Order: sequence, then C-alpha cells, then structure tokens
Amino acid sequence: MIAARLNMRFPSERVKAVTLSYDDQSEQDIRLIDILNKNGMKATFNISTGLYSYEGKQFKEGAVCRRVTRKRAIELYKDSGHEVAVHGFSHPYLTQMPSSSVAREVFADRLNLEADFETDVRGMAYPFGDYSYSEEVANALRATGIVYSRITSATRKFRLPSDWLKWNPTCKHTDEKLMELAKKFAEDTTNKEPMLFYLWGHSFEFEADDNWEVIEKFCEHIGNRDDIWYATNIEIYDYVQAYQRLVWTADMKRVYNPSAIPVSFQYHTIEDSGEIKQTYTVRAGETLVLTQGLNA
Repeated sequence: MIAARLNMRFPSERVKAVTLSYDDQSEQDIRLIDILNKNGMKATFNISTGLYSYEGKQFKEGAVCRRVTRKRAIELYKDSGHEVAVHGFSHPYLTQMPSSSVAREVFADRLNLEADFETDVRGMAYPFGDYSYSEEVANALRATGIVYSRITSATRKFRLPSDWLKWNPTCKHTDEKLMELAKKFAEDTTNKEPMLFYLWGHSFEFEADDNWEVIEKFCEHIGNRDDIWYATNIEIYDYVQAYQRLVWTADMKRVYNPSAIPVSFQYHTIEDSGEIKQTYTVRAGETLVLTQGLNA
C-alpha cells in the first residue's frame, strides 16, 4: 500500500500567491494602480456605486477620501486587469438591516457594476468590515450570487479561507509587522501547503498618513517575482474551486479536470523505496494518467 498526499499548487506550479483589496473608489486609486502595475501585481477594488462623486464636485479643503465619478471609475478600472467588486450600494452597516434590504443593497451594486464594467461581478468586501458580517447577512449574499466577501480581522497568516463569505486578510497595510510578514512570506521555502498573502486597505490612507512609501516598499519587495502568482480575489476563488472539482479515480492514478482552468498540484507518495514528490498540471477538460498512484 502506498500512502499519498496532495497539495494544491497555483498556476505555473507555484506555491505562493498574493492578492490585494482596496475599498471606496477614491482618486488615490490612480496612483495605487500605477504602483501595482509597475510591480506586476493585481488588486480587487470594492466600489459603492451609490456613492460616486458627481461631475464638478468641489471637495472640502483637506478632504482625503475623494471618491471618483462614475465616468472616472470606468476609465480607471475597466479593462485594467484588476477586479471590481461590490461594497454595498450606499456603504451601510449590513447587520443593522433586514435580509431583504441587505439583498437589495448588494444586488443593486452588483447590477450597476456589471452594467458599467461589462463583466460578471461575484465578489465583495463588507462595508465597515466585521461590523457588517453575520450569518444572516452571508445568507443574503448567497441569494444575490456573491461567492466571496472579505472581512477586516487580520490573521497575520498565509492561509486560504475556510469560509469564502468570511474571508480574513493577512493584514492591513497599516500593520506594524507588514514588512516583517512580507519578508517571511517571500523567503519561505518549505514548499508544502499553498501560501496566500492578502493585503487590504484604503488608498486615501496613504495620503492622509503621508506614507505612500509603505505600499511602494511592500510592492517592490514582493512584486515581480517568478515564484509568486499575482491574482485578483475572484481569480483566487475560481482557481481553488477548479482544484476542488478535480475528479479522481479510487486508485488515484487518473484525474479529470472538468473546469475551464488548468490546475496544478503536487502529488506526494511514500513508498517502500522512499518519498516521491512530483508536480503535475492537468489542463481544462483533460484526463491525466499519473506515473504514481495507490498500488502503482
């Protein structure tokens, strides 16, 4: 009998992935996107379509949360390679609303985003973070077609979520241990479980705190690396779902990928001759015959 273990790998057989999530469609996203693009990174931008600024709006002196107009948002995010996601039409405390109103807030935002950006929108970040999360709210999200939603409680860990509608980030960019975590993540060579670094925040905070160097330093350190997959939130979700849909034969000698996404995994066996580790990629719609397997 051969003991076998599987570990998911990200595209191109990578162990590590990085994703970012920024809220409230402020004009500072313009500079943030430039920084991300320079370093080959991707983010999800969570938008409250009921709170777009109007054309010609004059902000108060010193205002840092300067939300963009609908027209500017389309110019900025559409076809940018980054994701747009729901943040509640009017950015309310969802736990203080009946389920029907939660569904209306989320669905209205989703409809607007899909119309404006001509793409499917299935992701979200809770307005006011954890204060808007409850099981009742999560159930309302499911009814609107939302498949994941980010809260704000940081783990300082590099794990995939166990509950996609209660997705904890690794940390916020204001975390005092941000660069310590970034270096730990980048330098890890254990090559066991897949690792995800999830960073979140509001881009207007960089102006408010006069510290754009925080995100610049983070991106320069962790970006443009061949061993890291840079993805949006929905790309992470879709990839993990594709991996979980793999169909295995009982002897684990054949695996079928019914999804439209190529999926990679490490196949680890312990045989009489010792340990054997091999990484495979099974293409979309392909059945792959492994050189290893139970009772091979």
